[in-house]
Amino acid sequence: MHACLPAARMTAEASSAANPNGGALGDLPVWKLSDLYASANDPAFKTDLERAEAMAKAFEAKWKGRLDEAAAGNGANGLGQAIADYEALDDLLGRISSFAGLTYASDTANPANGKLYGDVQAKLTALSAHLIFFALELNRLEDAKVDAAMARDAKTGHYRPWIVDLRKDKPYQLDDKLEQLFMEKGMTGAAAFNRLFDETMTSLRFRIDGEDVPLEVALNQLQDPDTEKRREAAEALAETFKTNLRTFTLITNTLAQDKQISDRWRGFEDIADSRHLANRVEREVVDALAKAVREAYPRLSHRYYKMKAKWLGMDVMNFWDRNAPLPETPNATIPWAEAQETVLSAYRGFAPEMAEIAGRFFNEGWIDAPVRDGKAPGAFAHPVTPSAHPYVLVNYLGKPRDVMTLAHELGHGVHQVLAAGQGALMCQTPLTLAETASVFGEMLTFRALLDRTKDKAERKAMLAQKVEDMINTVVRQIAFYEFERRLHTARKEGELTADDIGAIWLAVQGESLGPAIRLSEGYETFWTYIPHFIHSPFYVYAYAFGDCLVNSLYAVYQKAEGGFQQKYFELLKAGGTKHHSELLAPFGLDATDPSFWSKGLSMIEGLIDELEALDRA
Repeated sequence: MHACLPAARMTAEASSAANPNGGALGDLPVWKLSDLYASANDPAFKTDLERAEAMAKAFEAKWKGRLDEAAAGNGANGLGQAIADYEALDDLLGRISSFAGLTYASDTANPANGKLYGDVQAKLTALSAHLIFFALELNRLEDAKVDAAMARDAKTGHYRPWIVDLRKDKPYQLDDKLEQLFMEKGMTGAAAFNRLFDETMTSLRFRIDGEDVPLEVALNQLQDPDTEKRREAAEALAETFKTNLRTFTLITNTLAQDKQISDRWRGFEDIADSRHLANRVEREVVDALAKAVREAYPRLSHRYYKMKAKWLGMDVMNFWDRNAPLPETPNATIPWAEAQETVLSAYRGFAPEMAEIAGRFFNEGWIDAPVRDGKAPGAFAHPVTPSAHPYVLVNYLGKPRDVMTLAHELGHGVHQVLAAGQGALMCQTPLTLAETASVFGEMLTFRALLDRTKDKAERKAMLAQKVEDMINTVVRQIAFYEFERRLHTARKEGELTADDIGAIWLAVQGESLGPAIRLSEGYETFWTYIPHFIHSPFYVYAYAFGDCLVNSLYAVYQKAEGGFQQKYFELLKAGGTKHHSELLAPFGLDATDPSFWSKGLSMIEGLIDELEALDRA
């Protein structure tokens, strides 16, 4: 059923808290969660919780032990009706859980929000005990019986993509009582440690220039033009991370062991196989992607950072210089209204429908943009449920990267709106394809800005920033994936110390970043703040998958004479109803082809070539 919140996107080094730009940003929007419920005390919220519980009990009473019979039936007594009832309940639970999760994300430091989030999670977990039988019992039906039901009954046939996907889980499911135990114990296990991570991270403060600031402000200072300010921020981050290492080490060890236990019981062979299954992508495809990116390290990150060190007048950059702006980079703050028009204009240039959908996020209160204490870090777009609408969270500080983050999350939002027509069970796109629209939205915005830039120095700065963003999305995320693989593999041999984890982190980062970046003391703790390692193990390769895929997709768009937009919207509207091979075929692309990833990486290499040419000119 519905999860409360997606993993937040951590941008190059992120963005939140008390806004240092004051009124320069203009009026920043705060989302209208009243579209879901007026407040936690709204009678409608209490009524829906009670209604959900009653519906769950009624669903169990009607269908438990009767799916074999339903598979032979039609209409109101058929399997399709059972799935439709399940979908209606999923939609309601999505609305309830999203309201609690988004309220919590608005201010994780507020104890009332934490209590609401925890109480709703506990309530929905208890309620789900009445529903857990459904997928398990459905998967115990014989293939021939399910195939016959889909062929005979139109309502059952409608859910074919969902049924086919669900049955891929069949080899890994346990008996009903074990599944219920796993689900209920999850609240006091993995979910509890996830919440501990969130609340700990939100409460951390970093001493910079005599002031205690939250994480996002400290991370944002790593992009300051002044190298001393970057160094001060890096040292403050390292100092606070070091002080809290015991907590983060415990959380990481516990969750890695928890996953190992789950994988062993379910029979997953590889430590990332459960993620691949959830993403509906083959292990061989991900292995080919990771291999292609690792082999490209020297041509991409190593080469670029060597150039950047020269531009900054250094032989070797310190790790806090990695995201430093180039001297040519404009330092003006970008007001919110300008960011809005920049993104919508780029979207409009591709397709008016895309800009119209994105415009609703601004006009109808679907975005939360201001930085403030307690707000969830990073950025995300949450689909909520098809009967409602998505919400976008960003932490806007007026930097060029913040505009790109806005374009990214609105791409997700457009995708979620278009896929909603598939219904609650089939609208959710696997993570590997979920990044397609977001990265494509970024690319459209970048290209629109680059095309209107005539000044050589400004063009160089824009190209460099795009290359860095792509390195952060592809190289850095595959390095994160490699870090997770090594960490989870090592954890099988016993508990890891903070030094053990730090050593793995430094080894992987050194390989990916190359010799032009000095990983000095303190950097060994920087694994602690990455939320994906905690909330969504092995999620990170989806970013690299999406970026390389979009690079290839954009190359097709540039060469297309017509019809690309229509095919692109069909891809987005499909939601989770098609495999990546089916969705990419109309564009002549095949992710199972090893050369596919090389094509995507060649676009990054081409931008670095252009930077070198500008440097020589």
